Amino acid sequence: MANIALENLTYTYPEAQAPTLNQIQFTFKAHQFTLLTGPSGTGKSTLLKLMTGLLKLPANQGCIRYNDQPLTTIAATERAGKVALMFQNPNQQFAMDTVENELIFALENRQVPANEIQAKLTAALAFVGISELRERNLSHLSGGEKQKVALAVIVAMDSDVILLDEPFASVDPAARASLLKRLIQLRDQAGKTIILADHDLTDYETLVDQVVRITPDRHLTAVPHADWSTLFADFARTGQTDQRWRLPNQPAKPLFQLQKVALTQGRHRLLQPTDLTLLRHHNTLITGPNGSGKSTLFESLVRLTDYDGQISYLTDDIQTLRRKRYARQVALLFQDAETQFLNITVAEELAQSQKYAYGDYFTPARITAAMQQLNLTGHEDQVIYTLSEGQKKKLQILLMLIMQSPVLLMDEPLKGLDLKSVQALVTLLKSTIAETHQSLIIISHQLTGLAPLIDYHLRFEQQHLQYREAL
Repeated sequence: MANIALENLTYTYPEAQAPTLNQIQFTFKAHQFTLLTGPSGTGKSTLLKLMTGLLKLPANQGCIRYNDQPLTTIAATERAGKVALMFQNPNQQFAMDTVENELIFALENRQVPANEIQAKLTAALAFVGISELRERNLSHLSGGEKQKVALAVIVAMDSDVILLDEPFASVDPAARASLLKRLIQLRDQAGKTIILADHDLTDYETLVDQVVRITPDRHLTAVPHADWSTLFADFARTGQTDQRWRLPNQPAKPLFQLQKVALTQGRHRLLQPTDLTLLRHHNTLITGPNGSGKSTLFESLVRLTDYDGQISYLTDDIQTLRRKRYARQVALLFQDAETQFLNITVAEELAQSQKYAYGDYFTPARITAAMQQLNLTGHEDQVIYTLSEGQKKKLQILLMLIMQSPVLLMDEPLKGLDLKSVQALVTLLKSTIAETHQSLIIISHQLTGLAPLIDYHLRFEQQHLQYREAL
C-alpha cells in the first residue's frame, strides 16, 4: 500500500493569472482516511485529478510519488491498480448504458480474468448496497443512485488509493451514513488509503484520521485535532434533526394542485395516486431517499415527463397551457449545472439571462453585487466549463434568479457548495424573493444552512408525498 508524497507541487491552468496550487509539500500516509476541505474553487478537484494523472503535471512543477515512485513513471495501464478517482459529477465518468455493463467495462480495463468478473461485480454492488440497480439504465437513475454506482465501480477496481470528490453531494442522509461505514471498512479491513474532498462535514469527526485544508495561499495544511470541534460544530446532526416546520394552513393560495397524480418510471411505481396542494408565495422543501421520485416529480411539474392524474398551476390544468408561456412561469434548476448552460463564458450567460428576464429586478448594479456576494467577481470572461463545480452551481442559480420566473423548482441547489457559499446563497435568495415574490420548491439532501429559507416540508418516501413538521 502506498504513501503519497507531493513535492513542490504547483499547477496553473492555461491563461490563469495565478496558480491553483502553489508549491505544495505534503505526505498522505498509507491506510489513513483523510478529509480534504476548502472553499469552492480552491483546487480540491484539481489536486485529485493531478494525483491520478488525469491532469498532466508540467515539467519542473513538482512531483507526485507513490511509495517513492514518481507517478509519471507508472504506466497508464498500471495506475488503476495504484489509484482510482470518483468524480464529483458521475455523469462525466460513465461510459456504458447499464449499471452492470459499466462495472464490466471497468473490470475489463483492469484486465480482470473473464471468469472472475461476475463475482467481483456482484460483490461490489452488494458492498455498496445497490444490488437491485444491477440491470437499471444509468440514465434512469437519480443523482444519488449514480453516485452509489460510481462508488461501486471504485470498489470493484480494488485500487490501493481511493480518491473521492464530493461523493455524497446527492445522497440522502441515511445512505450517506451507510456509505461512510463502507469506506471505513475499506480502510480497516482492506488497508485502503482514502482521500475524500467534501464541503458538507456531517458525520466525519469520529471517522477520519486527519483533516487537511487548502489554505488561501493554495498550500495544504493539516488541521490540528484541537480545532476539529469548532470545524465540525456547524454540521452537527442534532441541529438538523431538531428542525421543525409548520404544516400548511388551509385555505391558502394554491400554486400547484395535484389530483390523483401518480408517477411511474419504467416498471417502478414512484408515487401512488395523490391529492396535494403546494402553496403560492411560500418556500417548500422536499426530502426523501435516493430514487424515491423527487426529480421525477419536478419533471412532471414542468411537463418533461408523463404522469397520471391532473396537475393544475394556479387554476389551469398545465396540459392546457401553451408550453412557451408556461415555461416562462415555472422554471427548473437542473441538478447538474452544466446541463443548464448555453454559452461559452460567464459574461455571455449573464447577458442572455438579462435579455430574456421575466422581470426587471436584476439591474446591472444588482447583478454586479450578486456576483460579488457569491464570490464570482473576476470570472466574467472565464469559460464556464473551467469553473469549479461549486462556482458553476452558484452561477447557475444566479442566472435562474435573473430570469425571475414566478416559480423556481430547485433540484439540489447546494450541491458542491461550502458552508460560506450556502450562507451567501440563502441570503441572496431571501432578499430576492422578498422583492420579486417568487415561490421556491427545493429538493435537497444537504440541509445545513438551508432551514432559514424554508416555510414547509414535504417528505417523499415509499410512494407517498406528505407534509411533515420534522425531518
